[in-house]
Amino acid sequence: MKKRTIVVFLLIIAVSFSFSCRKKPQVKGVEFTVGFSDQNLSDSLMTNVEYRWKTTAEFQKMPADYTVFVHYWHKNNMLFQDDYVPEVPTSKWEPGKEYSFKHRIYIPPFIDELDPQFAGEETLRLSVGLVNPFDRTGKSNIQIFEKKLKVTPPPPDTPGIIYESGWYPQETDAKAFLKQWRWTGKEARCLIDNPQRDALLVVRGGTNLDALKDQKVIIKINDMVLDEFIPTQGSFDKSYDVKKDMLGTENEFRLIIGTDKTFIPAQVLPGSSDPRELGIQVSFLYFR
Repeated sequence: MKKRTIVVFLLIIAVSFSFSCRKKPQVKGVEFTVGFSDQNLSDSLMTNVEYRWKTTAEFQKMPADYTVFVHYWHKNNMLFQDDYVPEVPTSKWEPGKEYSFKHRIYIPPFIDELDPQFAGEETLRLSVGLVNPFDRTGKSNIQIFEKKLKVTPPPPDTPGIIYESGWYPQETDAKAFLKQWRWTGKEARCLIDNPQRDALLVVRGGTNLDALKDQKVIIKINDMVLDEFIPTQGSFDKSYDVKKDMLGTENEFRLIIGTDKTFIPAQVLPGSSDPRELGIQVSFLYFR
């Protein structure tokens, strides 16, 4: 099976953060570092990240509760962002303290290994700073940190995932919660390389609560039910430890994602002319 497809592949999360990056801050009395759980970053990667803030004795009280902007750039395009609101509001930060935020991020596929100019790795530019969410002028943006990150393609033994049937083409919307996704029909199937070992499966997606209420998501492996659930918030992020025995003995197995209800947007959503029969949205698949 072809190993590089447009499906997102990921690496297993490591336990500890293995490296960090530093840059002299532009705000007096504030130091920032970032660490990733994977020492070698790749595209199509799921990894833990920790953003760490340290205030020194020179720190002065901030005048507002800032949001932290975290932008990952590839060339002139923002590949993805990981903005967050600190658990302790910045107006309450004190000198000599540390404030950290741990999160799981997804580095989407963006490397073109067939590009004649590809030299084995690409570069992401990480930009971090503070912004007042109530200031629409942009003048409150304070950049604290910038770092170039080396990113390589996934390892050659990464299990290949092929969208086999029941999938609609990929869609994107920068303003939507999921950013990018594929709709399924009532049932969608993937063909995946069998690693012949226990593995981790991650499925991230959503349902349209305006169209359907209490829509059940059904996940199967080789027609064996792995999980059934009803997303109450309209989105879901599920992780499963899949045992070797469940995958069978063949070189490949099937991942099946289905639902008990479908809808046609043109029939139930005001202003829609979409005639497709839709099930659920799947924005991220990982099997490693």
